[in-house]
Amino acid sequence: MVQSLNAWRESPSQTAGPYVHIGCTPNAAGIEGIYAEDLGSSLISGPVAGKQIEVVGAVYDGTGTPLKDAMVEIWQADAAGLFNAANESRGKADENFTGFGRAACDQETGEFSFQTVKPGQVPWVDGRLQAPHITMWIVARGINIGLHTRMYFDDEASANADDPVLQRIEHQNRVPTLIASSEGASSEGQATYRFNIHLQGPNETVFFDM
Repeated sequence: MVQSLNAWRESPSQTAGPYVHIGCTPNAAGIEGIYAEDLGSSLISGPVAGKQIEVVGAVYDGTGTPLKDAMVEIWQADAAGLFNAANESRGKADENFTGFGRAACDQETGEFSFQTVKPGQVPWVDGRLQAPHITMWIVARGINIGLHTRMYFDDEASANADDPVLQRIEHQNRVPTLIASSEGASSEGQATYRFNIHLQGPNETVFFDM
């Protein structure tokens, strides 16, 4: 005899579909006037502490082709390693830094970009310090559930070597897929880091079960 369930059943998973940009980034989709700017388009609202950087990259499929309809969200600590979150108990985060960003990949090149700050180190559950990193979430057509990954920095080799999350990756030869490469600094001194995300193939990025 089949028992009746006292809860709603889980709805079937669906891909993000072609309308994800209309709902999440209407200005980027060419629908202007609904919001002054898309949610997450600006992480910095005023003078911030720390080093301002630009993060650029693209999302590639298994053939090495950039996805031009992907959307990327980021979540990170400020330069002091503090999150702009209600449950942050270690101190007050930078009031001019949201820590949350959302970007639609460019419809021509597939590139995404964020103007942000280089994050500080955040304690792990056992007190060890994590290397500076940015958490990323990727959605696109063909992806049933959003993919989570992390971006670390190639100029933080010592911190990366001690990072408790990177140490937990079974196949250490895949750790480089989580390391962004520095592309130098602009004339104004702003550093740019490139982080390309590969969904499949020999360079497949490490994704985390969140």
